[in-house]
Amino acid sequence: MENQKVTQLNPKLGTPKTIVTIIVALIIGFLIFQSVTIIQAGHRGVVLQLGAVQPQVFDEGLHFRIPFIQTVIPMEVRVQKSETSQTSASRDLQTVATTIAVNHHLDGNNVNRLYQEVGMDYAARIVDPAIAEALKAVTAQYTAEELISKRSEVSAKVKEVLKEKLASYYIVLDEINIREFKFSEEFDRAIEAKQVAEQQALKSKLDLERIKIEKEQEITKAQAQAEALRLQKQEVTPELIQLRQIEAQLEAIRRWDGKLPNVTGGATPFINVDNK
Repeated sequence: MENQKVTQLNPKLGTPKTIVTIIVALIIGFLIFQSVTIIQAGHRGVVLQLGAVQPQVFDEGLHFRIPFIQTVIPMEVRVQKSETSQTSASRDLQTVATTIAVNHHLDGNNVNRLYQEVGMDYAARIVDPAIAEALKAVTAQYTAEELISKRSEVSAKVKEVLKEKLASYYIVLDEINIREFKFSEEFDRAIEAKQVAEQQALKSKLDLERIKIEKEQEITKAQAQAEALRLQKQEVTPELIQLRQIEAQLEAIRRWDGKLPNVTGGATPFINVDNK
C-alpha cells in the first residue's frame, strides 16, 4: 500500500528531469538578470571588474556585464550645487565671511578616473576645499572696500581659479554666485561713518556751489541794471527833457476841470486868460 501511495504522488511532484529543468531555467534567468544593467538618465556607469576600475564607461540605457565578475557603479553627471560659507582675510587684514554658491557637474567621459582617484565623496574631498582655497587666494588680493566695489571682478577671478582646480579632478565648473561678503561689526561701523561723512561733504559742496551760482546771478543782474541805467543816461538829451516837460503840461491841462484851486491866505494865483 505504501509503494502504491508513493507512485500516486510522483506525477504531482514531477519527474527528477522536470525538476532539474526548472532549476536550470531559474539559474539561467537569474544569470540573465544579473548580466543586464540599466543606467538612468543623467548618470554614467563606472565598471568594476573584480574590484578593478575598467576603462569603459556606460552611458545612459541598457548594458550587459559579466555576472558576479563585473559591478557597475552609477554616478550622476547632472549639474549639482554646493553652497558654503568660508572665512578668509582681505589685503588690509579684514576678516571676510563669504557665502558662495557653486554649480558644477562631473565630466561624463572620466567618471571612472574620478571614482578611482577620489571616490564617491568628491564633494567633501575636492569641491569644498577647492572653493575655500580659491576664495582665500582671491580675497587676499583686494582690500575690504574693494571686495564690495569690485564684486564682479572678484567673482570672475574666483571662478577662474576654482575652474582650474576642479578640472584636475574631472569636475566641470558651470557657474558661481557670491551671495554676500560679511565683515566684522567694527568694520561695518567704520564704513557707515565714512559714508555719512562723504554724504555730508557732498551736501556742503552742493551748498557752496548753489551759493556761488546765486551770487553770480545777483552780480549778473546788478551789472545788467547798471548797464541799462548807463544806456538811459546816454540817451537823455535837452530836447528829450523839453519834450517830457511839454507832455507833462499837456497831461495836466487835460485833467483840469476848469476850477481854480481854493487858497487860504496869501495871494490869489493869477491866470492869464485871453478874452479875445
